[in-house]
Amino acid sequence: MVGLTRPTGAGDIIPPVTSEAWGSQPTSSTSGVSPSAALRHILLWASRRGQIKRAVTSAPVTRDVVRRFVAGETIEDAVAVTRALTGEGLTVSLDHLGEDTLDARTARAAVAAYCSLAGRLADEGLAPMAEMSVKLSAVGQALDESLALDNARLICEAARAAGSSVTIDMEDHTTTDSTLRVVSLIRQDFPSTGAVLQASLHRTADDCRALGVPGSRVRLCKGAYQEPASLAWQRPDDIRRAYLRCLSILIGGSALPMAATHDPKLVEATGRLVSDIGGPGFRHEYQMLFGIRPDEQRRLVAAAETVRVYVPFGVQWYGYLMRRMAERPANTALFLRALVSRN
Repeated sequence: MVGLTRPTGAGDIIPPVTSEAWGSQPTSSTSGVSPSAALRHILLWASRRGQIKRAVTSAPVTRDVVRRFVAGETIEDAVAVTRALTGEGLTVSLDHLGEDTLDARTARAAVAAYCSLAGRLADEGLAPMAEMSVKLSAVGQALDESLALDNARLICEAARAAGSSVTIDMEDHTTTDSTLRVVSLIRQDFPSTGAVLQASLHRTADDCRALGVPGSRVRLCKGAYQEPASLAWQRPDDIRRAYLRCLSILIGGSALPMAATHDPKLVEATGRLVSDIGGPGFRHEYQMLFGIRPDEQRRLVAAAETVRVYVPFGVQWYGYLMRRMAERPANTALFLRALVSRN
């Protein structure tokens, strides 16, 4: 398995996409809050503490754990994992880790990383099986929406030249309108660009109707972020029902739905809806995170399904894992279950 150590003098290491937003600051007490809120508070605090990061990242057991969920720190690590996964019949979506970019220089570094990645995928003949996932926050969305649009276009140009494609990731609800505007504009020149919708948000059924048109690539996930009850479903059963409503809309509109879920109930239901609504040969795919339910990924491939594995890489893996767990308590359980089970 590809390691996560930084090779001395290596030319392919990507400059870290840093953010002053995660500086080390003392935190307030967690007394009087719910257990899930306290856990979130602690994880976010730990994600900002350099001393804790050094202790965690230097521990051999940590490196073993992280290898389950992150390809590595470099482009070559990402390419190696992509080669291995595609060799098993899987497809891949690669995410260069970095978000909440607060300066143009860092945004340019993220663009350069993706453009370099596109070139390496082309060189290795992997581009047709591997797309790139881009968070607009990593390419300057917080600075200026037009800057993020221009940077995303540069990445899409590099992907097209390589024979690959791009999906624009979705983040918390405060960025939804901005992200969908950018996707709409990018699709004018790059119509294969994928969009992402989060079923837990109350608004998403309407967004599915807008995006659920023939050929539109839409990744549908439950939603990784802890959103307010006024805007999002909170109970697992409510989220599942919302997910299936949204998926039905996408299939009914002849979009290309990309069902991003590890939930066994939703995986099974997706197959039924595709068959019942879309009919034989309806194009769709399943998407799952690298390291989560790998046996299920391979089972679906053996059943002639298209499965895309979301593979993060880059030097910011520590913050990525900590924030993903902090953003939604269920994420912590997801990672912990994956550590004790290969299923």
